[in-house]
Amino acid sequence: MSGTACRGRFAPSPTGPLHFGSLLAAVGSFLDARARHGSWLVRMEDLDPPREMPGAADDILRTLEAFGLHWDGEVMYQSRRHAAYRAALDELERAQHLYPCGCSRREIQAQAVAGKPAIYPGTCRNGLPPGRVARAVRIRVPDIDIHFEDRVQGRTGLNLAEQSGDFILRRADGQFAYHLAVVIDDAAQDITDIVRGADLLDCTAPQIFLQQALGYSTPRYLHLPVVVNAQGEKLSKQTHAPPVSAEHAIATLGRVLQRLGQALPDAGTLDDFWRQAIHNWQVTRIPRSRNVNEH
Repeated sequence: MSGTACRGRFAPSPTGPLHFGSLLAAVGSFLDARARHGSWLVRMEDLDPPREMPGAADDILRTLEAFGLHWDGEVMYQSRRHAAYRAALDELERAQHLYPCGCSRREIQAQAVAGKPAIYPGTCRNGLPPGRVARAVRIRVPDIDIHFEDRVQGRTGLNLAEQSGDFILRRADGQFAYHLAVVIDDAAQDITDIVRGADLLDCTAPQIFLQQALGYSTPRYLHLPVVVNAQGEKLSKQTHAPPVSAEHAIATLGRVLQRLGQALPDAGTLDDFWRQAIHNWQVTRIPRSRNVNEH
């Protein structure tokens, strides 16, 4: 991709207002794209209606604009992309990569080894057992290692069969899974550089496998440290993270840059702040860790 113009993106889920952790991810992806004279896109990952908050998508966009985070082109909404996801599933089905699964999440959890994440044991891989009804659609993964060079976290990856297992592409409720949607949309938007939180680091190898299965190129990855509260929990709606306010935008953005290890601009306006922040952006200064503290 060395000859391709940089195209980055920020892809929030509209489950609530933008909080400090989400702002850090937005700023990191914005600066990384702009520092290389690239495009920066925004995509709403609104594929899970039960978790979404009415009005949150518009609120997030207003907040980004208030902080001077201006995107290129139109905002993409995953809720309007179902036809593209169905087409990709059909393609994978024709290539015999998929199979129906009749297992519930509770059954899979019950077979998990204590202290380890539940990996699907392949119960339905060779056909639905007697009495089972198809619920979800899974993709067969081979017993291979997939590694990649993260621009901050270094070389990382996992064994698909042992640490990922056959993962879901369409859920039991009929909704398309995150792995499928993000891979399809990154390809559709010609994204060259994915900058996101390190909580998604382990999602990358399965997504690279899916890119390969669909014949897509693999973007570069940069996983930023995730902001955690005093209890060590990731900031989120579930941990009652407060929304960010643009009332003191420069001070708040300065806190973001500090946690990203960047030089603080000496700026009196947002425009000056961004000019300096873009000029001074250095990936090598980002902490090589999965977490940073909120305060």
